[in-house]
Amino acid sequence: MKNTFETLPLPCTIMRGGTSRAIFFRAENLPAARPSIEKILLNVLGSPDVRQINGLGGATPQTSKVAIISASEFEDADVDYLFAQVDITSELIDWGGNCGNISSAVGPYAINEGLVEANLDGSITPVRIHNVNTGKIIVAQVPVIGSRAAVEGTTFIAGVPTPGARIDLDFLKPTGAVSGKVLPTGHLQDEMTLSDGRHIFVSVVDAANPTVFVRAQDINMVGTELPAEIESRPDILRVIEEIRGQAAVWLGLTASADRASAETPGLPKIGFISPATDYTMSSGGKISKNDIDLTVRMFSIRSPHKACQITAGIATGVASLLPGTVVAEMMSLKASASGSTEVRLGHPSGVMQTVVHHIDGKMDQVSKVSVVRTARAIMDGVVHVPKELLAGVK
Repeated sequence: MKNTFETLPLPCTIMRGGTSRAIFFRAENLPAARPSIEKILLNVLGSPDVRQINGLGGATPQTSKVAIISASEFEDADVDYLFAQVDITSELIDWGGNCGNISSAVGPYAINEGLVEANLDGSITPVRIHNVNTGKIIVAQVPVIGSRAAVEGTTFIAGVPTPGARIDLDFLKPTGAVSGKVLPTGHLQDEMTLSDGRHIFVSVVDAANPTVFVRAQDINMVGTELPAEIESRPDILRVIEEIRGQAAVWLGLTASADRASAETPGLPKIGFISPATDYTMSSGGKISKNDIDLTVRMFSIRSPHKACQITAGIATGVASLLPGTVVAEMMSLKASASGSTEVRLGHPSGVMQTVVHHIDGKMDQVSKVSVVRTARAIMDGVVHVPKELLAGVK
């Protein structure tokens, strides 16, 4: 009997970017229609399945990601980068926002693919990236060896066990990435009533991605809990998603808070915060309150993040310089007179530094936010997908 389940090889690259991992595709190798692309991505990642055993997903939100890359037609960009968050347990692809960690792998991928010519004298090669999801520009300074992006280096980032080549990322004019405003609700803080009758105050700040901040104490948390402990608290996971759902309605991402998990699982981002304090990391190492400005515990697709998303770090950095937000109230940080203020965030895997560059001392006017990452090309090859999913692709 003839086998009717023919597959075709689809070129792809597995990249680590910061503390995340994604499958990278050239846009020209995929169908043009978004629904057709979604069917391919679900097949490739192995969703829906809590283990993603039949695909390339890593069974965590941080490793169930996709980047689609093409040469850019924009004058101020070299490549276009479309990010997709693939849900693990449902047939859902979230295209709503960007992933800052995966952004750090776009420059190396573009150089390795020949989309951007490496500086053959061995100097840093800049790559200007247009993030299609948000319309924002990111500039990556990528070290090169020969015609490829360098991998080896001495730069450590929290959440990655080995050092790598340093990549400097500048997120240009990151505010209003999704809503068009740094304060989407128009307020520094908003009151929210929970289903159990509690009244809490949150701040919603849109920088790189819209992010909701809530005080740890307001949801009966200390703020230094590690992901495993948070995952064991279904009551906390429920209240976090309830808060996120109400904020999603405010942002116009869904009409009903009850539908936020199904309709917009990736946005807004959310996290609970507490003042800088001593705590123990997931690795067992110690963080001193003197080395951080704020303690953060972020979430990604209904799960506690093992570190901190770059986009959430950017939003936190911007929020920390807006007097009156719950973030700024937790800190004694003051904007630097130089126009560049470093913000140090303590997360479960260590410390993330962001540098917020503001204009003329105006905290709501941010020219860019800078972060340091490392990235690595792990594998080039093909993934086998059903032939019918690639219909129409040349």
